[in-house]
Amino acid sequence: MTATTTAPVAAPPARTPHGPNPRLRAWATRAPLLPALVFMIVVTQLPFVATVVISFFDWNALYPKARRFTGLDNYHQVLTDADLRHSVWTTVLLTATVVLVSLVLGLALALLLDRRFRGRGVVRTLLIAPFLVVPVAAALLWKHVLYNPEYGLLNGLLHYVGGPQPDWISDTPLLAVEASLIWQWTPFMMLILLAGLQSRDQQQIEAARVDGASDWQIFRHLTLPHLRRYLELGALLGSIYIVQNFDAVFTITSGGLGTANLPYTVYQSFYQAHENGLASAAGVLVVIGSIVIATFALRVVSSLFREEVSRA
Repeated sequence: MTATTTAPVAAPPARTPHGPNPRLRAWATRAPLLPALVFMIVVTQLPFVATVVISFFDWNALYPKARRFTGLDNYHQVLTDADLRHSVWTTVLLTATVVLVSLVLGLALALLLDRRFRGRGVVRTLLIAPFLVVPVAAALLWKHVLYNPEYGLLNGLLHYVGGPQPDWISDTPLLAVEASLIWQWTPFMMLILLAGLQSRDQQQIEAARVDGASDWQIFRHLTLPHLRRYLELGALLGSIYIVQNFDAVFTITSGGLGTANLPYTVYQSFYQAHENGLASAAGVLVVIGSIVIATFALRVVSSLFREEVSRA
């Protein structure tokens, strides 16, 4: 009796953990995002590319047939023209003042709201309200309700106590713009810093109190170092907006009295002087500055996420 041998049956091919076709699966996952990506490119990137191209031309809208390629001359004029350089300096001064003062006031309000007291929810809602006001409406509110020399609230209070009656916008134009922006952006800084305060290690703070540390020592050696990333984030995000701010300058002073910043200068060059090439060059510089600030902001945000993940 002879033994019979059977040929081994080949095993079916093992399926990969990602399915039979990982590339097709990846495209199927990304497909729902493609319409949004195409829309973003068409709406934002193509106009920016067109702006960059126009910035290399001497192009006046009143004489469209006389346009000619000038290379970097428009950028040179933006950086060397006295009025344009003054608008760049005004932009830097406006941004630095609003961001720094908003951070200080936001930190003070965040420290207040971090304490428990009756009516804290109502106070928090009232303090957040200025950030929810439309920028143009906020500027109109400051211009007519507060700054008006005849019926404004500020002069009304000064008249009540027998003080002077200044014309706020004419006497202190840049300060008037800065005050309206500080009022609107302090709640934003407060929210960021309040989130940072509430993410502190309470056990560490209690241990410091047990060791006899005062409130100032806890704030200086524990709270402030912990808030460093949140302060950087608030400063960078605020700078991105203030660098591009147009509403307050246009509404309160119309760019006069030395308050014209770079975005207003772009508007002035494009809509009043009809210098498309010069306005495009100034606009490109604003975008480049915003991208630089946004890059630092993204790095700060990513570092915050890394810190939270490492704690978890």
